Amino acid sequence: MSATESTSVAAGRAATGTGPGPERGPGSAGSAGRRPVTGRPRFSKAHMKEWAWGYAMIGPLFLGLAIFYLWPIVQSAYFSFTSWGVFGGQQWVGFKNYSSFMSDPQLPRAVWNTVKYSLIILAGIPLSIVFAALMNQVSGKYASLYRVLYFIPVVTMPAAVAMIWRWLYNGDYGLINYLLSLIGIHGPHWVSDDRYTVWAMGLVGIWSSLGYNMIIFAAGLKNIPRQYYEASSLEGAGRIRQFFSITLPLLSPSIFFVSVLSVISGLQMFDMVLLMLGKSNPALAGSKTIAYLFYEDAFVTGNQGLAAAIAVVLTLVLLLLTALQFRLQKRWVHYG
Repeated sequence: MSATESTSVAAGRAATGTGPGPERGPGSAGSAGRRPVTGRPRFSKAHMKEWAWGYAMIGPLFLGLAIFYLWPIVQSAYFSFTSWGVFGGQQWVGFKNYSSFMSDPQLPRAVWNTVKYSLIILAGIPLSIVFAALMNQVSGKYASLYRVLYFIPVVTMPAAVAMIWRWLYNGDYGLINYLLSLIGIHGPHWVSDDRYTVWAMGLVGIWSSLGYNMIIFAAGLKNIPRQYYEASSLEGAGRIRQFFSITLPLLSPSIFFVSVLSVISGLQMFDMVLLMLGKSNPALAGSKTIAYLFYEDAFVTGNQGLAAAIAVVLTLVLLLLTALQFRLQKRWVHYG
């Protein structure tokens, strides 16, 4: 092929786009208007202004979190290494408060009571699912009344809840023991015998959280498409098979959310011990929780340093358990 023919073929390929065209220099028309790639995102003034407004809106929220949440945690961590009483006089003692807490003879029983109470609260989750399913079946003018009745315990003051349940649990004239006596069962002293106090407070915890959990599960149940149940019915699946194959997997995000909140509230349980039992109750010594030990050291004995150490340990345990739950949820929680 001659040089003239080669030049013609190359020009034809360049015109039709089937081959490489002639090289273009930096000043050619093909490179006109192109900007060099620097590898960094370019932000316009409009973007920067939008970001500034966004940070200005969320700034007060983060400032409040830092002042009322982050700073107290840092301050408690510092106080946990000091000997600090109600009237001041801080003295650096290192890990003495932590060793005193770990060697406290009340700690094993308090840990067991806290764990047992948390497990009882978790055991109430299936009951919330059942009531949520029943609540979704109610329609008409009674639907709102049904929801309100079950949500009342959530907004009731803990002091009122404790007073009502102390009367129900009374071993001599309480309603629960009266109902048991009708079927020939002699009821125990629920709130004055440490063998039953944690179980009694656990039932109160289930009752108090039932309405909130029901709302969460009811919303999750409504988000499950009805087509799944219709298709499974055509395949011959019964109600039980549908529950375990459709309802539970698609409701697992709500179950995970409620379980995380239940563990956190269970480990922080304090108010029912103080309000239902009272300081003069003989069962108090065997019914204390970790949070109640913190209350005693902070507000009864005035050992602020030891109380801060308990708070730090409890916070770390909560963080570890929550992180563990988030790690394990990948195995059983189904999103979408």
